[in-house]
Amino acid sequence: MKIRTEAEVLRIYVGESDHAEGKLVYEAIVEQAHRRGLAGATVTRGLLGFGAGSLVHTAKILRLSEDLPVVVEIVDRPERIQAFLPLVEEMVREGVITRHAVAATFHCSMRVRDVMTHDVFTVAPATPLPQVLDLLLSRGIKSVVVAEGGKAVGMITGGDLLARAGMAFRLSLYAELPAEMRGEEARRLTVQGKTALDVMSGQLVTVNIRASVPEAAALMAARKLKRLVVVDDAGDLVGIVSRIDILRTISTAASMTPAASMTPAASFAPADAAYMTPAGAGPVPPQLPQGLNLTAGDVMLREVPTVGPEAPLEQALDKLVASPLRRVVVVDETGRVLGIVLDRELLKRYSQREKPGLLRALANLLTPGKGEAKPFGALVREAMEPDVYSVRQDTPLSDVLRRMLETGGKRLVVLDAEGRLAGMVDRDRMLGIIGGS
Repeated sequence: MKIRTEAEVLRIYVGESDHAEGKLVYEAIVEQAHRRGLAGATVTRGLLGFGAGSLVHTAKILRLSEDLPVVVEIVDRPERIQAFLPLVEEMVREGVITRHAVAATFHCSMRVRDVMTHDVFTVAPATPLPQVLDLLLSRGIKSVVVAEGGKAVGMITGGDLLARAGMAFRLSLYAELPAEMRGEEARRLTVQGKTALDVMSGQLVTVNIRASVPEAAALMAARKLKRLVVVDDAGDLVGIVSRIDILRTISTAASMTPAASMTPAASFAPADAAYMTPAGAGPVPPQLPQGLNLTAGDVMLREVPTVGPEAPLEQALDKLVASPLRRVVVVDETGRVLGIVLDRELLKRYSQREKPGLLRALANLLTPGKGEAKPFGALVREAMEPDVYSVRQDTPLSDVLRRMLETGGKRLVVLDAEGRLAGMVDRDRMLGIIGGS
């Protein structure tokens, strides 16, 4: 598909016989650009020229033995050129390197290299677990790659910490705890004496830098993963691609579909704001996953935990902990949605009240296996979030995806035509649609 974007041209002027690490410089540059998945490279052999040394080089028949000028030209996005530049500067000992901003149209399919994150946080296998946890929390990241000698050997996610380090909460919940409670967890991990090697995922799943975005989505969906380590042809770590990277890419591409006008498509909480969607945009272009032609009602999860507003909060929390959806929808007797119970928002709210007793009681209720926790003493209506991000059953998935990205919500409540609860759609299902499953 055509992708129009701002880009840069990187031009490297070298001599035809210049060498770096036993290879011709221009060959080494192209090889490294290809290995790292840059958009493309072209080598041009000059007919006549001179460099800083003022020696004239020519391709005339009587001067064929002279060192001819060579130009290597690479076009890619500015951030990718910037990341590649230090390697070029290291290889080019004599010559000139220039950069030029251009407007480019790339005629290609979407590749992992276009959407991945280049700056990957890594730890060594012997890194103590408290340091790993501190890195995750201080950087606000969901995973860290365990690397050794430039190769990824494993990955640590919040799920790994829950499963193999005995962590009590998901990472997103720890961010809402006061420093004292986070410190308690760090001290407990220190006593365990575990390292990154002890808790990292046993089988690392990787994807090549030139794989297509739908291929990466299919692999993630099949393996039930939220991120993949990206490697080059030599198996070296070059980045990481996440579920949100893929969803954002597909949403951006879908939004480029021409639309005649904007008309209200559905009502979304909060504030019953009318969500605008392209009118007459027609079906999803063939270059994009055709599953985006489906609607929220076609793919929604129908088994959604619910609770009434007057129920004890403990009842909602029991359902929340037991459900993979990690939320409970509050409904009235007719099924109309009144609010939602989210564990992270509860911790945030009660942390701000500076009542350690209440916060610890809530923490115990949110921890699986602590059924002996004391009653919290609150009703659902007192703790629920009244603003619920939702979509109607007939909303196209391309608009559902856009709504998810706008709100930052991992899951959206699906309403029927009367505003009653019909189901829920989540990022995992959207990823499966993009991957063709």
